[in-house]
Amino acid sequence: MTTSKILSYFLLLFFLVPIEAIGQDDRVTELMPIRGLSLKIPKSESLPKFLTFIENELAPAKVNTLLLRVDYDYQYESHPELVNKAALTKAEIKSIVQICQKHQIQLVPQINLLGHQSWHSNLSKLLTVYPQFDETPHVQLPEKYEWPNADGLYCKSYCPLHPDVHEVVFDLVDEITAVFETTIFHAGMDEVFYIGDDKCPRCGGRDKAELFAQEVTKISNHLAQTKKELWIWGDRLIDGKTTGIGMWEASMNNTHRAIDLIPKDVVICDWHYERADPTAAYFAMKGFRVITCPWRTAEVASKQVQQTIDYRANATSTMKPKFQGMMQTVWSSAEEFMAVYYGEKENSDPNGDQVACFKTLVEAWQQQ
Repeated sequence: MTTSKILSYFLLLFFLVPIEAIGQDDRVTELMPIRGLSLKIPKSESLPKFLTFIENELAPAKVNTLLLRVDYDYQYESHPELVNKAALTKAEIKSIVQICQKHQIQLVPQINLLGHQSWHSNLSKLLTVYPQFDETPHVQLPEKYEWPNADGLYCKSYCPLHPDVHEVVFDLVDEITAVFETTIFHAGMDEVFYIGDDKCPRCGGRDKAELFAQEVTKISNHLAQTKKELWIWGDRLIDGKTTGIGMWEASMNNTHRAIDLIPKDVVICDWHYERADPTAAYFAMKGFRVITCPWRTAEVASKQVQQTIDYRANATSTMKPKFQGMMQTVWSSAEEFMAVYYGEKENSDPNGDQVACFKTLVEAWQQQ
């Protein structure tokens, strides 16, 4: 092909493709490498709608990471005794995998490990089937839950030093990462209020930060054996007293010192919902990759977007890759979220709107 023909083809391409479209995807990725959404896995009957949602909404919105909170809503073959009713089948999970692979969306399954082994008055499957794993068996779940309460009960934890617990939970981790065809696993580990309980025959009297760090490290090392990566929520690694952030989005039971004891290749999902607390910089300076996570306040999410862009724009070449991007968290069901998203029902949360927050987030990274 002659030089004149090459030039002609180039000029034709230049005038056919809008200037603003050239390199737009690269620019978005440069400013916000991870653009994620975290949801509870959908129910079987709503799976077709969910697949359409991925195809028609998430892919065009440039979402490239989808975290699905699975827990016991998959039909595990390794431990069928832990399967919830109406759990998704392998074929149903594979339909999600297929559409995400089509659109280059990274799937990340989550099973809550350590904490969140109950929800107020209901035990999870793990402690229901294996009550011996309970860190605080002396704490009874009330018929009517109230906070605060004399037991300091929010959610139960399993005992990280029980000799049999990891054999069970690691079977689940291995199986769910295999069916999701992923190299990333999210272990939850947020809001761990019960750890190192004085009455636990194994954990009593032990340093809570060391216990938390040992559990993170054990999970991370297990995943590393098959070249997989661990993600966790970051609240237990923040000093709630020194920062003034408090007991929910940070730790008030001394687990925060674990930040200096866990592997640096763990990815921190740094959630803040009331303010745009700049803790992503803290995690990055400690050597971790960090993903900033909003929920239901669009104004907070907008500030977090700008923070993330500013961090990356002003960081050294060493620090810049540690600011990985953002992930919207959704704490209703997937069905509820989609219904509000499509205008089929009104938002019922008096304290915020997670759909509006997500749309604000998407608009922000698309406009960059």
